[in-house]
Parts: sequence; structure tokens; C-alpha cells
Amino acid sequence: MAYDSTATKERILTAAAAEFAAHGVAGARVDRIAASAQANKRAIYDYFGDKDGLFAAVLERLMADLAEAVPPGDDDLASYAERLFDHHRAHPQALRLLLWEALERGDGAVPGEDARRNHYEDKLRAVRTTEGDEDPRTRLFLALGLVGWSLAMPQVRRMILGPDEDLDRLRSDISRAVRALPRPDHT
Repeated sequence: MAYDSTATKERILTAAAAEFAAHGVAGARVDRIAASAQANKRAIYDYFGDKDGLFAAVLERLMADLAEAVPPGDDDLASYAERLFDHHRAHPQALRLLLWEALERGDGAVPGEDARRNHYEDKLRAVRTTEGDEDPRTRLFLALGLVGWSLAMPQVRRMILGPDEDLDRLRSDISRAVRALPRPDHT
């Protein structure tokens, strides 16, 4: 059977995403990634350079998948927040990886930053067009925060909203909150 480098890279990325989501970059182990991917460590280093390069590749793929699954579209910001909530609810690993990125990289440059910034710019353009908001940056940031925080902090959600909080109701509440976000007054 011939060696399939594409399949090997895919297995490595999948295994690495799970490992990084569980342990972050510092706690992730290349040995565990290789074992889970049924690949050798050499392949990881050959394809991705080092653990940081592998984390960067995982994040770039994650963000590309997210941008494809939840494109900026021509819907309003509240509807976008609902679609984003649905995506993160179905793919909790994505938020975990973004949280690890924030913890380990802080305010420094991140993998694929230009592409990610362009995605946000696309959403800002869509909000300007659909809602007539000339400067929706703060509203977009707050909408992302409402979605992300609600799903990334289940323990806080449980303590404040109760253990039986209905996520469908929370999704609707987030949508209403996003609709109510004031447009900034830049006069």
C-alpha cells in the first residue's frame, strides 16, 4: 500500500486539534498526537516544523472551517450571532482552541491573522450594508463575546443561569441582546 501524505496530514491535524483543545500548546505532547494519528513523530516535524507550527496549522484550518461554515453573509448581526452560536455549540473544540490561543499567545500575533482580520472585515462590510451601521466594530466584538463567553464558560453559565438552562433559549436571548446593542455615537 502506497504512503498517502494527504491522509497522514489530515490524521495529524485531527489528532493535534483534539490534543491542543485538551492540553493547550504547552501541555500537548507530540508523542500522543503521533500515536492518535497513527503517524510517526518525524512526519509531524517534516510537515509542520515544530509543535508551534502544528498549532498554527490547526488554528488556520479551524478558522478556515469556521469562515466557511459561518460566512459573513448578508444577514443582520443578530442572525449571524445565532449561526455562530449554533456552530460553536456543535463544535466546542473550536472555542477551546481559541481560548488556548488567547492564554498562550496573549495579545501577540496569531496564526493566519491577516486572513482572520479579512474575515472580520467582510462581516463588518456586511453589517454596514444590511444594517446601515457605519462603524459596527464594537457591536461585532460584543456579539462575538456574547456568543463565545456563553458557550466557553459553562461553569459560569451554570452558576448564574442554573444547571438546567436551555441553550436554545439562551441562543434567542443572545440574539435579542445583539439586536439591542446600541450603535456608537461618534459625534
